[in-house]
Amino acid sequence: QVPLVESGGGLVQAGGSLRLSCAGSGRTFSSYSMGWFRQAPGKEREFVAAHSWSGGRTYYSDSVKGRFTISRDNTKNTVFLQMNSLKPEDTAVYYCAAKRSPALTAPAGAYDYWGQGTQVTVSS
Repeated sequence: QVPLVESGGGLVQAGGSLRLSCAGSGRTFSSYSMGWFRQAPGKEREFVAAHSWSGGRTYYSDSVKGRFTISRDNTKNTVFLQMNSLKPEDTAVYYCAAKRSPALTAPAGAYDYWGQGTQVTVSS
């Protein structure tokens, strides 16, 4: 298993920034592709960004491309989501997830492990 714990959520004004962290554990963390998803009230969970386990490949949803950046530090078993130019529509619970398969465009169902989520609220 790969226990995941998110942190860094909070309340921010529109146009502001937040940096989410997701701490994993276990010696195999570096062999997992990592993703960030979000779920707003009354909506389905949606993909935000993904990072490959090697090679530094990333993939973003169109709604966050150019504003969010996913990165990882395998020496610290941590993946980050830097969120800039936040908008009220970014308000959601953000989840990190891990999977063995390398595909970056995989849906939520392809991920094997999930964190508990962290709330991000963007006020207008």
